[in-house]
Amino acid sequence: MRPAERREISKAEIVRQLRALGVKPGGILLVHTSFRAVRPVEGGPRGLIEALREALGPDGTLVMPSWSGDDDVPFDPKTSPAAPDLGVVANTFWRMPGVLRGEHCFACAAVGPQAAQIVCEPLSLPPHGPASPVGRVHELGGQVLLLGVGHEADTTLHLAEVLAGVPYRIQKHYTVVRDGKLERIAYGENDHCCARFALADEWLRSRRLQHEGRVGHAHARLAKASDIVAVTLEQLARDPLLFLHSPEDECAECDAARASIRA
Repeated sequence: MRPAERREISKAEIVRQLRALGVKPGGILLVHTSFRAVRPVEGGPRGLIEALREALGPDGTLVMPSWSGDDDVPFDPKTSPAAPDLGVVANTFWRMPGVLRGEHCFACAAVGPQAAQIVCEPLSLPPHGPASPVGRVHELGGQVLLLGVGHEADTTLHLAEVLAGVPYRIQKHYTVVRDGKLERIAYGENDHCCARFALADEWLRSRRLQHEGRVGHAHARLAKASDIVAVTLEQLARDPLLFLHSPEDECAECDAARASIRA
């Protein structure tokens, strides 16, 4: 079925679907989404955000990734667009009234009672470690919603890698303005192609720790951040390189991660 042939889903129905999936009113919810998979929704991307906020209620906190993904341009929380691969919902969210956005290049955006505690923290490296917004969601007992995307988009798995101490670090940089001049700051990131993050599906399903269902027209996955981290730490303790493709698979990003260990 082409997207144009789908019926429009009302915001009220989205709210019912989210609550049936297990979204907790008053909780913290970190959302990764593909609006193309969800649509059409009443009110478009903004309507979906409003439904997410309604499902959480006034005491809930909604969080989305909001980094720019441009290593060569200084990040400006007021003007820098979110990276294209984060999607139109994330790029709409940070611009909405009342939403707080972090001030560094790995920023998240959030709205709700615990928004400032989650996103208004200094940059911590490597990215997505315990002191990052993703780490704060984990620390505060939040849930992770994968809406129309799989675990390959699940940043909480990068948190688990940091906590596990995986040995690979890709050398990257971000750019700041210092004394009126552009300056590159080097750092190491536990990065790779992320395709094997899909392994988390079976780990969570086998323990009934992941709720799955339909939200809008998309397949949705919901799990506690703590459960995602716990099961992943168990697996990484057995094999710290399990998220990397084998050399025979000829994955350039995973090969670079392996090479960083030798370096």
